[in-house]
Amino acid sequence: MCIYTCIYTHNIYMYMCKSLTVATLNPQVKAVEYAVRGPIVLKAGDIERRLLQGEKLSFTDVIKANIGDAHAMGQQPITFLRQVVALCCFPELLSSPAFPDDAKQRAQRILQDCGGQSIGSYSASQGLQCIRRDVADYITHRDQGVPSDWNNVYLTTGASDGIMSILKLVVSGRGPSRTGVMIPIPQYPLYSAAISELDAVHINYYLDEDNCWALDIEELQRAYLDAKLHCQPRVLCIINPGNPTGQVQTKKCIEEVLHFAYEENLLVMADEVYQDNVYLPDCQFHSFKKVLYEMGPEYFNGVELVSFHSTSKGFTGECGFRGGYMEVLNMDPQVEAQLVKLLSVRLCPPVPGQAAMDVIVNPPKEHEPSYAQFTKEKSSVLDVLAHKAKLTEQFLNSVPGIKCNPVQGAMYAFPQIFIPPRAIQEAQSLSMAPDMLYCLRLLEETGICVVPGSGFGQREGTFHFRMTILPSPEKLQVLLGQLKGFHLRFLEEYSQEEPDSSRASEQPD
Repeated sequence: MCIYTCIYTHNIYMYMCKSLTVATLNPQVKAVEYAVRGPIVLKAGDIERRLLQGEKLSFTDVIKANIGDAHAMGQQPITFLRQVVALCCFPELLSSPAFPDDAKQRAQRILQDCGGQSIGSYSASQGLQCIRRDVADYITHRDQGVPSDWNNVYLTTGASDGIMSILKLVVSGRGPSRTGVMIPIPQYPLYSAAISELDAVHINYYLDEDNCWALDIEELQRAYLDAKLHCQPRVLCIINPGNPTGQVQTKKCIEEVLHFAYEENLLVMADEVYQDNVYLPDCQFHSFKKVLYEMGPEYFNGVELVSFHSTSKGFTGECGFRGGYMEVLNMDPQVEAQLVKLLSVRLCPPVPGQAAMDVIVNPPKEHEPSYAQFTKEKSSVLDVLAHKAKLTEQFLNSVPGIKCNPVQGAMYAFPQIFIPPRAIQEAQSLSMAPDMLYCLRLLEETGICVVPGSGFGQREGTFHFRMTILPSPEKLQVLLGQLKGFHLRFLEEYSQEEPDSSRASEQPD
């Protein structure tokens, strides 16, 4: 037997002996898609490696505008937050004069709540009690006196962990009783991925692009009634400010949504991780909890509401700490006991992330030594983001074939792009979405990495991409300029008439 036959036979044998194969893999895992870190990003990583190996391309670096990772795009950490976390991680620094007293006081308070006064110990599954109390105080202050009970606060591994935990609680049933989860389209693909993983039913409701991505209550009702024919709608997810759409919902809209949830007995999941990221003077963040309270006791004591926040966004952008919290309202006590049990399985969220979350909800006070620097750094980050939001919207709307709604909040633009019929046909021949073809070509020709709108969901016949506004103003200008040049070339290439092959083959007399 030749050596090649031996190798082939060995490989076949090894494959047949594996317990876990694509055929035996959990089908719900195969159904999961997450466009933010999908094939476009893998391609971008491959191009980066080629550039590092010295390959000459028409650009010198890859601009990753695909994900809301502020520090990866050059944003500097907030000094006070890093000081507190550093002191928690290395308490020997508490005697150093290089650290202000207010940072030391916060670190000491957190360490006193840790087992062995070490941030390396497990916390309670719900998180450190002192931080949960600070979160409750923050919510009460944010909502102008609406009470918050720290017992309803759970610290989480980023907002994503809390979202997954709540969805695990509510998903059940088979056939017509299978749980349906209402999600906005476009949506952050964590939701569709989690729903697929848990084998629940996606119930898509479409945001109104022509009205700055507003939430239309009639569209909610349509989606709900259609879904009731084949599943049991039990959850309504809202992202405000919006991702990927960047809208900030009005108070009236939130009232209508909560009334709808009350009437249909739906649990509301309010993703509010961008609550600090509001840029337009005529827009204001309204928490779902505050609006619910103002609707009266019948609503405030009746609607099941879970709201989420995170260290990853806002003005801190501390994605890597994986800190977050959720506040749970009106959950059945027996169900809440099951939630605690579920959270206990993963022991506790990262304690350094809990400490980072504490700084966000318990920043320096006006009389404390770090207040001036903290306020200056916070304002600087948010002012620059507001400038870049306006710059991005105005620039994109100046490009023929691109239409972009105002970036009212969050960290992204989600422009609609015109794709010529010939490009659509080419994408179909390659078995890919037309905006995926567009984004791949953009990456290959300019090094700009954005995410196709098809990864977030969009109305049939429309095409979009999501880009973050996080690059520095200088790099953002470069990105937008290169994007414009590519888009115009793309339109020109695919708008030209194809030559008539029969006439082209004719020879002149």
